[in-house]
Amino acid sequence: MTFSIWLSIAAICVLGAITPGPSLAVVIRYTVAGSRQHGLVTALSHALGVGFWALLTIWGLAFMLTRSPQLFQLITWGGAAYLAWLGLNALRASAGGGMIVAEQEALPLWRAGLDGLMISLLNPKLALFFIALFSQFVGYANTLNDQVLMMATAAGIDGLWYALVAVVLSRSSILTRLQQQAHWLDRISGVILISMAIRVVTL
Repeated sequence: MTFSIWLSIAAICVLGAITPGPSLAVVIRYTVAGSRQHGLVTALSHALGVGFWALLTIWGLAFMLTRSPQLFQLITWGGAAYLAWLGLNALRASAGGGMIVAEQEALPLWRAGLDGLMISLLNPKLALFFIALFSQFVGYANTLNDQVLMMATAAGIDGLWYALVAVVLSRSSILTRLQQQAHWLDRISGVILISMAIRVVTL
């Protein structure tokens, strides 16, 4: 694989990562509710899910999902249900700010990691994204090293972007302002997540 081909893949992955969506809402919520560490764990676990979908696509398994309507529909509904569950939890957060968590009620890191992973694994649109992306370049991935590089590029860019979001938002001055508006952030993230769930089901 030439450097120019890799650069094209990386550029498209960057555009996909920075596009706002439910993943961004989850990373923001855990960063504000927990800490920078919670945000980073969410970001890195989300990247693992992205890497999983990328690898499936490269090996041609993601294409099989488009050939099996029942399996694809099952994954779609599962993803929509999970998005809706996260959104309802955000909307039901206390008026005092669901994102503000007392020290003795600190969010467990495993929960941040689980939600970060599941928000990507249960998003079949990631499979479609990588089918559209890698179908243009998979012919250049003739070796296992090339395939691993493509997967690592997608996962690495995703993880770095959301890690950057977590680091920036966890700066004390920014975090204080966000926590003062925590109840609004809960409501906004809840609406985004539920809207995405409805969109997944209706499209």
